[in-house]
Amino acid sequence: MTQQEIQEGKTFAIVAYITFIGLIVAIIKNLNQKNPFTAFHVRQMIGLVLLLIFSNLTEKYVNSWLGTMLWFGTFILWVYGIITAVRGEAKLIPFFGKLFQEWFQNIGK
Repeated sequence: MTQQEIQEGKTFAIVAYITFIGLIVAIIKNLNQKNPFTAFHVRQMIGLVLLLIFSNLTEKYVNSWLGTMLWFGTFILWVYGIITAVRGEAKLIPFFGKLFQEWFQNIGK
């Protein structure tokens, strides 16, 4: 990834982390531009949304405290992701980032 690609994709990489609607906007915008930096962060955020859904389901159907802890962990990972996007870095989210990149590899290509 070049510095130019990072600069061009930085805005929508950040937008991807701002609510579910921001994620959809970043995906749609990146369909035409095919920016690798934006695509990287879109894949990270899709994974975080899935983690959030999993934590909510865990909280409701398995154990309230466990679900809350998973939600808190997801929130921390979200903060990490948005900070790396703002800094112009393509760092994987701890624990799950590599999996998210593999699972959603076709997004942004």
